[in-house]
Amino acid sequence: MMKLAVASLLAGSAAAFAPAQQEAVKTSLDAMPERMWNKMVDKTQRSKSMPFLPRPINLDGSYVGDVGFDPFYLSSIDKNFAGFIQPPSWEETKGLPTLYWMRESELKHGRIAMLAFAGWLATDFGVRFPGAGAPYTSVPNSFSAHDIMVENGSMWVMLSLAGLIEICSGAVLVEVSKGLSDREAGEYGFDPLGFNKNNSDDMKLKELTNGRAAMMAFGGLATQSALGGTEFPYLVPYPNVAEFTW
Repeated sequence: MMKLAVASLLAGSAAAFAPAQQEAVKTSLDAMPERMWNKMVDKTQRSKSMPFLPRPINLDGSYVGDVGFDPFYLSSIDKNFAGFIQPPSWEETKGLPTLYWMRESELKHGRIAMLAFAGWLATDFGVRFPGAGAPYTSVPNSFSAHDIMVENGSMWVMLSLAGLIEICSGAVLVEVSKGLSDREAGEYGFDPLGFNKNNSDDMKLKELTNGRAAMMAFGGLATQSALGGTEFPYLVPYPNVAEFTW
């Protein structure tokens, strides 16, 4: 009888130091939230432009010019961008998804960059509107034009025009967020010369790629001019190139 009691006590002591049951560990792991990364990428496919990265979940090739280039995965952020143009407290809307908003922004900035690049070159080559007097005729180069126009007060005209365009484009996006319009992102029907009267993807791709190139080109153009290269071809005039070290 004594031996049986001792054996029971030893068994109870050993059980106290035994590892917890595996079922409890499994339940704890299952309770952990799912990683946001798993919702942002498609792990079964690689990005066309960056094959060493998984494809962003929203860049599935449905948009013209989509090559999967989004190294920061901004297009995968799940957000309703309608609040940027209309407070959600005003009324409930269908909303604007992330990819729609970003394509709208990309096309707008690309179009502005193409116009800005052409305008910058035209100004530096001496082109002025017919009948334009001072201070427009006295602007030495495009880089100096901004400060001269601000001092003269002429920038109010451009600011007012830009504000009017933003109000009109914002009204169109409000219609889209309400579900009253099914327009494509960046589509305003402005084609007076009929370049894309057939609404072909080829022309849309050309506009998009040229807009992307113009954004990069204008950034480089403005940077070179700020560093001192204010004349075409906008090379920075170092006093002695041989002595310059990177």
